[in-house]
Formats: sequence, structure tokens, C-alpha cells
Amino acid sequence: MKFKANLFFLLFFCLCYGTSLMAQDQIIHDAEYYILKSQNQDQWNYEDKELKKKLQDLEKKHGTPPNIVYILWDDQQFGAVGFPHIQKALGYSTPNMNQLADEGINFTRMYSEPACTPTRAAFLTGRHPVRNGMGVVGMPHEFSGMAAEEITIAEVLSEAGYATAHFGKGHLGDIEESYLHNQGFDEALFTPMNQITSLYNPQGNAANAILGLHPEQYPEDPYQLDDPGLVPKGWVQILDGKKGELAKEWCGNSNECYEKMEAESEKRTLEFIRKNAQAKKPFFVEYWPNFLNFLLPEPQKSSINGGKVPNAYTRLDDFVGKVKETLHEEGVAENTLFLIMADNGPMVHNPPPGWGMTEILFSGGKGDFTEGGIRVPAIAYWPGTIKEGQLVGDIVHVTDLFTTFAKIAGAEKYIPTDRIIDGIDQTSVLLNGDTFGRRDYVFVYQGHELAAIVKGRYKRHLISDDPGVATGIGASFYDLYQDPKEHNPHLVPLIHTQGQFTRMQIRHELMKKEYPDSQNGKGIPLTGISNARPETKAIKTMVEEQMKLMPIDVKKYIEFDGSKMKVDGDWGH
Repeated sequence: MKFKANLFFLLFFCLCYGTSLMAQDQIIHDAEYYILKSQNQDQWNYEDKELKKKLQDLEKKHGTPPNIVYILWDDQQFGAVGFPHIQKALGYSTPNMNQLADEGINFTRMYSEPACTPTRAAFLTGRHPVRNGMGVVGMPHEFSGMAAEEITIAEVLSEAGYATAHFGKGHLGDIEESYLHNQGFDEALFTPMNQITSLYNPQGNAANAILGLHPEQYPEDPYQLDDPGLVPKGWVQILDGKKGELAKEWCGNSNECYEKMEAESEKRTLEFIRKNAQAKKPFFVEYWPNFLNFLLPEPQKSSINGGKVPNAYTRLDDFVGKVKETLHEEGVAENTLFLIMADNGPMVHNPPPGWGMTEILFSGGKGDFTEGGIRVPAIAYWPGTIKEGQLVGDIVHVTDLFTTFAKIAGAEKYIPTDRIIDGIDQTSVLLNGDTFGRRDYVFVYQGHELAAIVKGRYKRHLISDDPGVATGIGASFYDLYQDPKEHNPHLVPLIHTQGQFTRMQIRHELMKKEYPDSQNGKGIPLTGISNARPETKAIKTMVEEQMKLMPIDVKKYIEFDGSKMKVDGDWGH
């Protein structure tokens, strides 16, 4: 059977795009790309020649390849920014972001992954997180993170001579190889985990916003046998590092340090832009704001809405304005692609009360495979290159930014060719506009499980509570134009798509068989820190001591893949 599967795979590739594309120097995409390429190759080749000339002319005019500034924030779905009419109805405003949309491209079908870690890994590697074990959200102590073997956009652009920097939230793991200055960035100030750590302090414990993290605040428990038990003792909130050097813990774990990081990240982002613009060196900088401080009180609300999320937009919107202003002041605005987007939909399941996390056009949010979880606001600004006032309806996936950024930087030759790159080059959308996209599909994963497939306006849910699924005729087909909330499946009108969706899934699975998924990196948490606290250094010793009495090898324990363990919480509810 294995021989037959491999033979089918070979014949499929030869028929779809010819053996010439099997050369080792070609980027390998998922199967659906080649279905589209077989039908659009002549047009794409023509466009690529024109695009190449445009990019060459730009570099000749400005003296360097284009700079790239990328801002990624948390938990907002499509419509949250760039649409003042919607904002008016919800009681807040982002005038700078809205103006950016008016002066560039406002994407209406930008797809992310359903949660923050997966989206960030997808952007950095151009790959669905299932391919590298980054499909689930980690918390301390995670014992894992992005593997050293992954090639990030920072590494690709560094090879092309770019200065690279990351400031803000990281959330890509707590092991040394996952630190962002070890993943291609020249400099990085980042959090290994997410915003919930803003609660992990005595004040949060005192207010019962967290429970048990600070045992010193409780009377002695005479029944406690395990110390520290479930407490991730020695955890680190913020790391600061430069390429080739050990990390340093920055500030500490207090809420005051968490709050200081935002201002520091903003300051460093603007300084990085100015420094490299004045040195006439091409640069790539990403600012991923922590966006929300879960513990910080707000005696003065900055929006009529009053929710924590709408209020947070005031600060982010101000900073977007400062970035744009700085690019113009330094004379590099016309040679800089400035792209902003959210990482997934809002926290609509059990959200903290009064936070203003709101469903808009689509159903669902953070963690969901419905459109509300994965369809996000995104805006691209590049004066003189991107035409103003564009609404783009083409499907773009966050992985596409990896390949597109590499293309406009002239760095495609540094993209690895030994693995599947899900990201499609969408330079034609940026430079030519609406209807020039090269993707009409999205494979939607929830964690490491394929949950849905989008093809054009249609969508099939592969996870469903419909009893008919067991018979193979579940009512799991949706028309996203007629039913953007995915409330009313079309069994009879769309049953004819079942076989076609099935073939898409088969091609996708065959590609995964030829290029198998790998695990994320594994290791002792929080090593490689030059100023590590004693309790952080003690994590390694603690793990080794705990394992001494067990008939389990320490190495096997650390390297065990826990990302696929079934977690089905509150099933009785």
C-alpha cells in the first residue's frame, strides 16, 4: 500500500506541474497550490516579470530593498479596526489605523490560526503549526518551544543583509532554542509566555485573580507534601537578548515590570527604525504588543465603550500613528511596507466581564475554527507602491506573509526547500490589488487536528456534533457569503462538494505523509540566562532530583510530546 500511495503522489505531481518543479532549489508548497498553479501559471509568470521589474526599480530608486514593519496584536476579529462605522456602533475609535486603511489596503479575508502561539509560529516559519508542533498554547513551565531547526523570516531576511528586531510579546516557548534572539533576530525583548502572566504576582493572588501561585500569602498547609507542587517556581516574565549572546532577565515578574515593557518595546521599535534608516540599512522590525494588562485598574476610561480591549486600542492606535510619523520623518516611508493585523478572534468564551471582547460579523473567537476565530483585521500601507483606498477580498493566510516578505526583500533563495512552506507569495496582491491573489483555500487546524477546510466562498467543518457525520453525510457545508456566522449548514445544496473537499483533504494528507510533521523543541525551561535567579537555575536540578527514584529516563521525560494529549475539560457541562 505504501508503494501505491507513493506512486499516486508522484503521478499527481507530474500531472499537476511537471517534473521540472521538483528541482531541489524550488520551494515546496502544499498540494492545493499546484492545483491553482496548473491553471494560472501563464498569468502568474507574466505578473511575476512585472513585479520583479517594479521591485528592481524601487531598489534602484531608494538604494536598498524595502524595509518591513509588522505589528501583531491580540484577540480581535475582522471589522474591529479599519471600519469607523462599526466602531461608532461599538463606542470606540482607532483614527490612525483607520487612516492607514484609507491610505492602503484593508484586507477582508486575512486568515490566522485560532490562537496566539500558533499564529505567531505560522508567521515566523510560513508553515501551519501542526508541521512543527507549535499548534497549542503553552504556559510555564512549558519544557518546549519553537525548535532550532525551524527557519524563521528573521533568519531569511538576515541572510539577505537585513537588520532584524523583535519587541513585545513572544509566546513561543520557554526553552533556550526558542528565544527570539536565537531564532534569527539581532535583538529581542520578549515574553516567553502571554498576557496572563500580568496576574502572576502577589497583587493578583491577593485579589483571587489567580489561586495558589504565591503560597507565602497563605497559612501553612499541613497537608502539602510536594514543594513547589503545581507552582512554576523560577518562571521568568521578560527576556532581553542579542544574537549570539545569552539572554538576560529584564526587570522582573512584577506587574510594574510587565507594564514598563510596553513603553520600552515602543521606544526600542522607534529607535531601531531611526538607527537603521539613518544607516541606510534595510530593516525588519516586528512589534507585538502585550496590549492588555489584566491587573491594571483603569480609573479613567479612554473609550465610551469602557471595555479593557477598546481602551487598549487607544494606546496601540497612538503608537501606529507614531510609527507612520517616524517613517516619514526618516524619509523611508516610501521604501517601507507597514503591515498590521490581529492574531486571532476575541475571547468570546468565558471572557472576563466588561472587557468588551465582541463578536462582530462572524461567530466564534479565540480557539475556534469558525470564521470569528480565524478571520482578523489586517491593513497594509506602502505609500507610492500600494494604491490608496483598497478593499481586498482575496484570501490571504498569515503564513503567506513569510513568503511575501521574503519576495519583496529579494530573499526567496534563503527559504528552505527541504520542507513544506504553506505560505504563498502574495506580492501581486500588495502591488496589483484586489483579485490578484494566489490562494482560494485554507486548511484550518484546531491545535493539531484538522478542523475545517475553506475553498473560496464555501467551507466544510470536519469537527461537528451533527449525528449524520458518522454516516458520511453530515450537514457540515457552509456558504460564507450567505451565512457568515456558520449557523445554517447546507446539506442538500452543497452535498455535491463533499467529494471535492474529501479530495482536497487526501492531497493535503499525502503531502504530510511525504513531508511528515515534526515536534517542537524540548528542553529544560529557562536555561541560557546570564543573570538567572537561583530559583530559575534550580529548575534543572529539581527535575533531575524528581526523576531519580522513577524508572523513567529524564531525557525521555523531557522530550515526550505532550502537545497531542487529549484534554476535554468540563465535558459534563
